[in-house]
Amino acid sequence: MIAVIQRVSNANVKVEKIPTASIEQGLLILLGVEEADDNEDLNWLVKKIVQLRIFSDGEGKMNLSALDVQAEFLVVSQFTLHAQIKKGNRPSFVKAAKPVYAEALYENFIQELSSHSSRPVQHGKFGADMQVSLTNDGPVTIIIDTKNKH
Repeated sequence: MIAVIQRVSNANVKVEKIPTASIEQGLLILLGVEEADDNEDLNWLVKKIVQLRIFSDGEGKMNLSALDVQAEFLVVSQFTLHAQIKKGNRPSFVKAAKPVYAEALYENFIQELSSHSSRPVQHGKFGADMQVSLTNDGPVTIIIDTKNKH
């Protein structure tokens, strides 16, 4: 799984131009699932995200986790995170999971994130054409690949 995590002061998603979900202070998570991903990847990623200390403390240092600040979460599926562009100019998405498998992991990710954070998780609609708007706070953007845990 690849997750692009952005600390935001607000974010929202529209599906077919209809407002679907929005958050205030929290994390916008763009999530890409590949064929090789499984529940071990999912569980590791959820725990890492909720424990990342990327929110500022009273001294302005990134010392607090999403749990510490009761951050909100907005999850959007994005298979294009698995684009391969080595050959040619048209991206290849051969590593991206097939929709049925990817949607199941995406839904499980949302459930696990909600369980670990004890908060409802806002989300887009899997496979839909979406418009995502955000105000990146910091800016802080972190990319996590569960196949490369460095």
